[in-house]
Amino acid sequence: MSFIELNNIVKIFKDPQRGTDMLAIDHVSLSVEKKQLVCLLGPSGCGKSTLLNMIAGFEKATEGEVLVAGKPILGPGADRGMVFQQPNLMPWLPVWDNVAFALKLQGMNKKNRRQAAQPFIDAVKLTGFENHLPGELSGGMAQRVGIARALLQNPAVILMDEPFAALDAQTKLDMQEELVTIWQRYNSTIVFVTHSVDEALILGTQVVIMTHRPGRIRERIVIDLERPRDITSNAFNHIKRHILELIREEAQLARQDQQVAA
Repeated sequence: MSFIELNNIVKIFKDPQRGTDMLAIDHVSLSVEKKQLVCLLGPSGCGKSTLLNMIAGFEKATEGEVLVAGKPILGPGADRGMVFQQPNLMPWLPVWDNVAFALKLQGMNKKNRRQAAQPFIDAVKLTGFENHLPGELSGGMAQRVGIARALLQNPAVILMDEPFAALDAQTKLDMQEELVTIWQRYNSTIVFVTHSVDEALILGTQVVIMTHRPGRIRERIVIDLERPRDITSNAFNHIKRHILELIREEAQLARQDQQVAA
């Protein structure tokens, strides 16, 4: 059995106001091995974030089951850390206290919380910014706080929902490199949602391409390229062209579906 298992997942969103149902995910099965970094890629509305939220325990499947380490996911848990597109930091707390916020909720005293937070602050290269407030940080630094907060809980799985989407190009590249370093250092299992083909190929050990809605698995590609990834190499661009062709096909199919529905 794989470390993460999504078995025959169906998700239907009901709209009681309009009296309609929307099939968002249609019989998706996906397995993720331990210590893998799997990127979910596909058009907007295909269900990538919904699948991620099911692993996190924020969403429930209409049909099917989600397992982590052989156990069914019934709700959120400390074994799964989430990093969102926005870091969602407490603006009145300094960096170290944001990182250690889960320990604060558990009643740990200030001294021990600060000691526990420091190794993870160091890991994301925020040493020296421990006492800064979120409003004093750049976007990339704020996301580093969010990653450190997730790491501190020592989760079995880290779930990332387009965490670098709002960053400028150079900061995004820096964060991608940093995430790979953290993943290798902590032997983490990461599921990462993105709209960027380049990002998926820079980060992923595997890339899962989803269809337009209702979301299904179109193709799963093992990325066997040396790290750090050379985005100018023939091998990188060969895979990139293939994925872009799949995405173009899905966009065309989505337009055809819209024309039929109209």
